[in-house]
Amino acid sequence: MSYSPDRLLTVLRAFPPPVRYLVALSGGLDSVVLLHALARLRPTLGAALAAVHVHHGLQVEADAWASFCEGLCERLDVPLDLLRVRVTAGHGESLEACAREARYQTLVGTMGAGDVLLTAQHRDDQAETLLLMLLRGSGPRGLSAMPSDTPLGPGRLRRPLLGFDRSSLEAYARAEGLDWVEDPSNVDPRFDRNFLRRQVIPLLRTRWPALGRTLARSAAHCAEAQSLIDTLAREDLGPLTGSAGGLSVSGLGSLERPRARAVLRLWIREQGFRVPDTIRLDRVLDEVLTAAGDRSPRVHWAGAELRRYRDCLSLMAPVGRPRRRRELTWDGVTELPLPGGGRLGVRFAAAGIDGRLWQDQPIRVRFRCGGERCRPRGRDRSQTLKRLFQEYGVPPWERERVPLVYLGDELTAVGDLWVCEPLFVEAPMGVALLWARR
Repeated sequence: MSYSPDRLLTVLRAFPPPVRYLVALSGGLDSVVLLHALARLRPTLGAALAAVHVHHGLQVEADAWASFCEGLCERLDVPLDLLRVRVTAGHGESLEACAREARYQTLVGTMGAGDVLLTAQHRDDQAETLLLMLLRGSGPRGLSAMPSDTPLGPGRLRRPLLGFDRSSLEAYARAEGLDWVEDPSNVDPRFDRNFLRRQVIPLLRTRWPALGRTLARSAAHCAEAQSLIDTLAREDLGPLTGSAGGLSVSGLGSLERPRARAVLRLWIREQGFRVPDTIRLDRVLDEVLTAAGDRSPRVHWAGAELRRYRDCLSLMAPVGRPRRRRELTWDGVTELPLPGGGRLGVRFAAAGIDGRLWQDQPIRVRFRCGGERCRPRGRDRSQTLKRLFQEYGVPPWERERVPLVYLGDELTAVGDLWVCEPLFVEAPMGVALLWARR
C-alpha cells in the first residue's frame, strides 16, 4: 500500500481522537515522513500537533541531528521539544537497550493526559522484530511484535505506519523533496537487527516477496493468542492475589504448569516489572514454591526480586540493607530519608507516642542488631523483636530495614508497627510515625 496523508488519516481515525499528537522525531526517514504528512493534515486532525526529539549524545552526529530536527519543525511550523538525556549501561546491560528505555521514559515525561505519542515504526520494522523475537525463543507475547496502540504514561502510544513498508515511505519522501538524516549505526552488522535487515531479510524476500505482510499477519495471530492467554491468566490470578498485592504460594502451586507460568507473567507485568526469562520463571516454580515453610527463597533479575514468606510471594525492587550499627539523629518534624530507601515522618494524632517527651528528648533512629525488646500496647510484658516480627508476619527482608526510634536511650517505636509501653498515650498530644517503605 502506498503512503499518503489521506491514508495516514484513515489509520488515525480508527482510534478516538486525542488532545494532542506528539511525534517522536529522530530525523530519520520514517519520522520525517510521518511528521510531514501530519503537518499537511493539521486542519483536519482535530488535535494539536507537536514533536519531540531526544538527544542521547551517543553519536558524534547527535548535535547535527538535533539541529536538523529544529530546522524541519521550524519549516513545518510545528512546536518542538528538544530533550537531552544521559545514558549509561550497567554491568551486563546493552547500551542500545538502555538508550531505548531512557528515550521512552523521557518521552513519557513530556506527555499529558489525553496525549498520543506517535512513533514511526513501519511494516519492515515489524518483520524484523518478529524474527528477532523468534530467534530469542520468545513466546506469543514477544512474537506479537509491536502493537499499533497501547497505554503509555498518562496517554497512549500509537504506531500508525505499521501498515506501510519502508519503500512506500521513501517514495513519498522523494516525491515531496524531503531530506532526512542517516544513523551510521543502522548499517553496523554487529547489531542483530541490522544483520537481519541487510543480509537475512533480502535473501528471504527473493523467495517470499510478501514477507513483510505475512510476518505482520503472523504477529497479529500471536497477539490474538496472547490476548486469550491473558484473559485466562487474569481469571486465575484474581483469587490468588492478596490485599497487599502478594501472590498465594499454595494457590499458584495448584495450577498446571503452563497456567502457573501465565499467571506469574501477568502478575509481574501488572506489578510494573519486566518479566524475566523462562529459566527464572521455572526457578520460581521449582525452587521457591517447593521450599520449606521456614525458608525465605529469592529469585532476582534486572530491577526486580521475587521473595517468599510463608504462603505469600512478594515482588519488589532490589532491597537495600542499612548498616546495623548506623544511627541517625532526627528533629522529629521534617521527613527523614532512610538508608536503603524509604522515609520516616510524623503526624499528630489522638493516640501515639507521648508528645511532651517527643519534644523534650533527643530522637535517634537505629536498625536492628539483635536482642531489642518492646512491650506493645496491651501486652503485660516485653518481647524480643524477633518474636514480635514472627508473630505479626513481618517478612525477613523487611526486618533489618524497620526503623527503630529511640527517645534518649529508650526504644520508643518500631517503625509504624508498635509504640512501646509506657510511652504510648491517648491524648491530643500523641505522635504517630509515618513510615514510607520505598
